[in-house]
Amino acid sequence: MAISKNIRKNLNNLKREYDSLKKGKESLLDMLFEVEIPESVYNSNAIENSTLTIKETEKILMEMEVSRDVSVREVFEAKNLAKVFEFIKAQSQKDNLDKEFILLIHKMLIDNINGNIAGRFRKPGEYVRVGTHIAPAPEQVPDLIESALLEYSSNLNSYFLEKIPKFHLEFEDIHPFCDGNGRIGRVILNYQLMDLGFPPIIIRDKEKADYYQSFREYNIKNKTDQMERVCYLALLESFHKRITYLKGQKIITLADYAKRNKEPLNALSNRAKRQTIPAFREKGIWKIGKEYKKYL
Repeated sequence: MAISKNIRKNLNNLKREYDSLKKGKESLLDMLFEVEIPESVYNSNAIENSTLTIKETEKILMEMEVSRDVSVREVFEAKNLAKVFEFIKAQSQKDNLDKEFILLIHKMLIDNINGNIAGRFRKPGEYVRVGTHIAPAPEQVPDLIESALLEYSSNLNSYFLEKIPKFHLEFEDIHPFCDGNGRIGRVILNYQLMDLGFPPIIIRDKEKADYYQSFREYNIKNKTDQMERVCYLALLESFHKRITYLKGQKIITLADYAKRNKEPLNALSNRAKRQTIPAFREKGIWKIGKEYKKYL
């Protein structure tokens, strides 16, 4: 997806509206972030084949009993990732993204899961592959990570929606850790967005096929278009959700909106997926501001 002038204009307008509306309402944004954590944790872990449902994830994070036997590993995967999300929010616009920061959040993520690999890059002899992609040799990892970080921080010409997806693709291509690469990569992506004053995004398990396709496109063609599109749509959805809340609109399901306005739900759902209407998901259910008028 080429980052066109229209895309930049659309994001600039949304960012301007978001920045204007959030003044004096930071506590509301904090609440939205907090209630979104289980959804963020669920989706990121589900992409890595966790068996937890979103309801089970919520219960685990609230220290409530889950109705079935859940592995200790999956419990800590949920709790640890939630802690990492809270940590990066607190540190955004404070700490620079560097190798030490990445190692720290990895240690937080893998804590109580595998202490032998927590907070360190792959050692000699620790090779990994993802599908048919064999990650670079462990001996190359520190230099490759430093190079990717330097390229990201020193590139002042590229648009943020080009820089951040490219860094994510490079990070996952390097696969610096024995475990937790995908989740840490998505955490870093959100840290980079929040560090620039943008809201966090959720890359959803339902869009996993598109997400994975972006890695294949990068590995085969060295292109970043697909990942840019994934991030763009997720950022639009995040903006639409927060702006709707900040405006104090009554929020209804897209299904209810379709009934009230005698609109075909399928058509509205397709527009929501393309983000041509200001719809957003909460626990997988599409919602929209009741006052939205499509021709305004």
